[in-house]
Amino acid sequence: MDKTQEILAIASKRGLFFPTAELYGGKAGFYTYGHLGKLLKNNFEQLWRDYFLNLDDNFYEIQSNNILPEKVFIASGHVKNFNEIMRECKKCHSRFKADDVKSKCMKCGGELTEGRTFNMMFKVPIGFAGETGYLSPETAQGAYISFKNEFQATRNKLPLGLAIIDKAYRNEISPRQKFFRLREFTQAELQIFFDPANLDEIDDELWNSIKSYKLIVKRNEKKKEEEISLDEINKKMKIGKFYLHYAAKVQQFYLDVLKIPKEKFRLREIGEKERAFYNKIHFDIEINLETFGGFNEIGGIHYRTDHDLKGHENISKESQEIFHNNKRFIPHVLELSFGIDRNIWALLDLFYDNEKKKNETYVFRFPSQLAPFQIAILPLVNKDGIDNLAAKVHNELKKNFHSTYDDSGSIGRRYARNDEIGTPFCITIDGESRKDNSATIRDRDTTEQFRVKISELKDTISKVFKGESLIKFGKKVDTRKM
Repeated sequence: MDKTQEILAIASKRGLFFPTAELYGGKAGFYTYGHLGKLLKNNFEQLWRDYFLNLDDNFYEIQSNNILPEKVFIASGHVKNFNEIMRECKKCHSRFKADDVKSKCMKCGGELTEGRTFNMMFKVPIGFAGETGYLSPETAQGAYISFKNEFQATRNKLPLGLAIIDKAYRNEISPRQKFFRLREFTQAELQIFFDPANLDEIDDELWNSIKSYKLIVKRNEKKKEEEISLDEINKKMKIGKFYLHYAAKVQQFYLDVLKIPKEKFRLREIGEKERAFYNKIHFDIEINLETFGGFNEIGGIHYRTDHDLKGHENISKESQEIFHNNKRFIPHVLELSFGIDRNIWALLDLFYDNEKKKNETYVFRFPSQLAPFQIAILPLVNKDGIDNLAAKVHNELKKNFHSTYDDSGSIGRRYARNDEIGTPFCITIDGESRKDNSATIRDRDTTEQFRVKISELKDTISKVFKGESLIKFGKKVDTRKM
């Protein structure tokens, strides 16, 4: 099997994800997160919240609706412009995006119809009077239609960040590439409303502290990515300091928090011909994925100007102007947008080690803050009080860590099973544990084992997760004598 098929096999076997309604044959573009996948997704979303909502004291998460009235999407332009051109096979009736096919059906080779326009939103009836609504094709509109309420509720301060993590829906004609083209998916977006006069103005002390920081950038006219300082980008590419500050924060989230290898990450500039007309500056967040043969988009940083608020002002007839710093204006928006499901697939691709070890298993080498389970508690045998002590250790440690209790099968099989789902450390309780109140910690990545006092497990694990070495806290076990 190739890497993609290996990941899919583990995902289904271990409960990461699987096709929705697989019992009935499934449907392209719909996936269900299993118990481990949901834990991984939760961990990513919480890391995202903890990081981005703490970039400013005036950033908040809100919850909008998945169904919104038609006028919202008339104002946003989705009703008019959110279209694809579809062609249908006259023989087998398969449907394709016009961009994906030339002259023949990709399934049976049959003749195709002429292209026709297909709006990708899901239409939803509201009530009994025939009012039309739509499932939201993006989470962003919830922030735009809430802006005035939140601006007033947060005491009229800018910049104001409104974040939403929620589902979005797009009726894709022919979804493919697993999590990269879904009909129902999760987005995490932060809409930052600010005074456009401040696009190139941030605190001098802050700018001086970051201006030498280098972004990994693939410029529109260049063939390869390069590392360029914020100061150089500001001067040569004429990109405002406000935008660059947040672009740097996005890169740091991937490199420093998620531990993405530097060579796998880049910000790709989207040129004027390719980007949406309202995006004055647009960089895609891209990860180099072996499963898809190169760099793929998992998010974006978009300077959307006042396009969205003006659109809602025109349709609603309600002014979106605010009074701030002794002047009236419609704020501009910097959007940080992330496809959660695409990011989850990227994590699976990047942290999957498919070099078989002596136990014939594969390993997900997730960083500890991302792993579905951070530790696994393993009683060596289920007798002689060993299992009772192991359960006690598990119940205590799960107060502070994502812990699982695994007592099924040989100890070797349990190590392999936890390696396969990415658990960083296995803690084994054995016969000696009852005598000396110690346990064996096994490191997933090195397979080395260390003996540590049970009373010191909590502090030891905490310090190791922060980057300290296990060898500082325990006595190394010679596994050759076991």
